[in-house]
Parts: sequence; structure tokens; C-alpha cells
Amino acid sequence: MQTILGAGGAIGVPLAKILHKYTKEIRLVSRNPQKVNDTDQLLTADLTKINETDKAVAGSKIVYLVVGLSYNIKIWRKQWPLIMQNVIESCKKHKSKLVFFDNIYLYDRNYLNHMTEEIPIRPTSKKGKVRTSIYRMLMQEIQNKNINALIARSADFMDTKNGLLTFTVIDNFKKGKKAMWLANPDKIHNLTYTGDAAEATALLGNTPGAYNQVWHLPSIKEKFTGKQWIELIAKKMNIQPQYSVIPLWVLRLTGIFIPIIREIAEMGYQYDRDYFFNSSKFEKQFHYTPVTAEKGIELTLASL
Repeated sequence: MQTILGAGGAIGVPLAKILHKYTKEIRLVSRNPQKVNDTDQLLTADLTKINETDKAVAGSKIVYLVVGLSYNIKIWRKQWPLIMQNVIESCKKHKSKLVFFDNIYLYDRNYLNHMTEEIPIRPTSKKGKVRTSIYRMLMQEIQNKNINALIARSADFMDTKNGLLTFTVIDNFKKGKKAMWLANPDKIHNLTYTGDAAEATALLGNTPGAYNQVWHLPSIKEKFTGKQWIELIAKKMNIQPQYSVIPLWVLRLTGIFIPIIREIAEMGYQYDRDYFFNSSKFEKQFHYTPVTAEKGIELTLASL
């Protein structure tokens, strides 16, 4: 049995499809799970509750923690430590391997121009500090040899409905409006296609030698700037690449009145400097080539 905790989200759905190549025994766990494959087992669970987490993990050879919580720091602070602790304890109890799907928020912002698995962990955002705490919680268990686990880390997604690329560029173009970009459109910002991320996560989970370490998931190799992303999307949509830039101070000011903008503004530093996520460790180990920027945008536009 391979179990996805947080099924139904941006990674949970494609991951379930890919895992079907490895096993027909897949359990999908969420508050409202829906089948992806005909043979999927469904289980409703609240992972902040240890008894429900334990039932979700029981009988699992491999567990994938791909939960996506609401983008709210209060929820993150309250729920992430509980979820991680419950999942760790349940995996230890049932001798299940754990694959944790992580992001880059814990990294030192001064190293975003070339992110590898070895750059310093030094968060400067509230969300980054939460992610650091649960990362260290898991790493401590790995180092103490209490659990077999790995961390699969991704850059920003390029093709999700609520992703910033969709929200600020594609959706605006569809409405006949100008695209928007945060802070500086001349800075590099590479992205991860969820199809690549899901395939790589499944491959890592089913590779015994991949455990007890951190892996960057395969991401777009081209060093595209915000302006180049806008131009490529406009070309594929046969429209003019018109855009406006939102300075971070405007985002912060707006965030005083709109909570979700305040949550986004905290992470705005990712757009005022070059952001390049290096996934060469995975690519070399597994002889994997991520989608190109052009192909990724074509797939994104088709899916949206």
C-alpha cells in the first residue's frame, strides 16, 4: 500500500496517476478524497488528530505527505507542527517510509540566485520559520535513525490554478487585461511543472537508495526572467505582451487591508532578486530531463 496524505491537491492528483505505474494499492487521504484511479482506496481524515492519522498510515509501505494548507500564517503555525508530529509517529509505529513534499521557504534569501540542496537554511519570513521547524523535526528523526524518510523539494509551480503565474499573467490575459509581475520583471524566476514534480516524487519514493536525504525536484532549466515568461505566454496566446509591475511597497500597503495580499507580500522577496532552483542532483542521478519552458507553458495553457 502506498498512501497519499493530502490527496486531491496540486501534487496529490498527478502523483496518484503516476503511482499507479508502481502499484494498484493506493490510498488517497484528505478531508474529502476523490478517486483518481479506479482501484484507489479512499479515507477521510483530519491529520491534526493522531488517531485519524494513525488509521490513514496503517498498512502503508510508503506515505507521501503532500498536504497544502490554507495560505494563512495562523493556520500554518497551529496545524503544521501537529500534522508533522502525527505523521512521523504513525510512520514510526507502522514502519512506513515517509516522503515529505517541501518548498523553498526555509532557504536563506541571499542564496536564491542558485539554490542547491546544500545552501544555508536561514528563514526570514514567518512561513519560512514554520517550514524550518517541521523540516528540523523530521531531520532529527532521520538522523536518529527512527524513520526512513526523504524530502522532495520544489520551486514555485507553473501550472496550478491558484499559482502566481496563473493568477497574475494567464488569468489577466484571458480577461483582456495586462499581465502583472511582482517587484522586478528583469529578475530570473524559474518554475516547476507539477507533472515533473509528481513523477519525480513517485520515483524517489520507490527508490530505496533515495531515502534519508533532500532532493530538489526537476524544474525548468532555462533562466527565464519575469518579462520572458510574460512574452512566452503572450506568444502562445497570440496577444501582445503588455504588463505592469507591482512594487513590493504597494503589495505591503494593500496587505494592510486584504489578508491574502498580506500573506503574499511576506514572500515578495522571491521576486526582487534572481530565483534559480537547481535540480541537477536529481537529473543526473535518474537521467531525467524536465520539460522546457515552452512545453511547460503549452501544457499549462491546455490544462487551464
